[in-house]
Formats: sequence, C-alpha cells, structure tokens
Amino acid sequence: MAKYIKPTLDTKFHIDFSWWQQPGKNLRASLQAQVCPDSEPAAQDSEGQTFDWISPITGEVFEIDLLWHVLYKNCRSDPDFFDARIPLTSAIFRAFILNNNTPLTPVEIHDVIQKKSPEMILRTIGRGIVYEGIKPVV
Repeated sequence: MAKYIKPTLDTKFHIDFSWWQQPGKNLRASLQAQVCPDSEPAAQDSEGQTFDWISPITGEVFEIDLLWHVLYKNCRSDPDFFDARIPLTSAIFRAFILNNNTPLTPVEIHDVIQKKSPEMILRTIGRGIVYEGIKPVV
C-alpha cells in the first residue's frame, strides 16, 4: 500500500520490520554494519538472542535481534555514529535505531543526522525504492 503514497517533507517514515521478514533480507547483517566501538563486545554477546519490540503505530509485536537494543543503548553517545563518510541510507537507518524506530519526517531525520538536506533525504527514501526497510508510515 505504501507504494501509492507520494511522500512529502511532512510524511513520517519508519523501519517496516515486516520488510525484513522477506526471503533474502537479514536484519542482523544490516545491524552489524552499524556497530560502533562502544557496542562491539555487547554485539558479540547478543548473537542468536532476540527480544519483542512493539510497534508504537500498530501495536504489532515483532521479534527483533537483540543487536538492535545494543546499538540503541550504546551508540547514542558516539560522536562518530553519523560520520560524514557513511552512506546517507546508513545514516537514516541509524537515525531510526537511535530513535527506537519512532516515525520521523525527512526534516526530523535531517535534524538527527545533520547530513544532506531534508529534500535530499526525501528523494532518497521517498521514491519507491526501499532501503533497509525504511518506508512511509501508512
């Protein structure tokens, strides 16, 4: 259904965890690519563990890799977590991790990552290609 929405700067986006349940999608691999130095030991200890995450939008419960919580807890104080060298899509994904997947507009994402303009963020995640499960909130 989200493919019929024409997103604007006021459109809220989030990580759609159901997207990650498709064959060939691996949330843990994407989360491992986001590990900051402070989370490395805990990331290794989280292997194979999950927790129940409840969507604040739908109330739906998803079983999520514990690495999500490790990153959420440990990387928020890392000043290099939004390093200028990381791709924009990774920075956006990280913004949702640090905000515990609270829906954000492109303007709010920009405020978190301080990278690229809100318009560039919208062009990146709002044109129908799904990166890292990031979709408009329906």
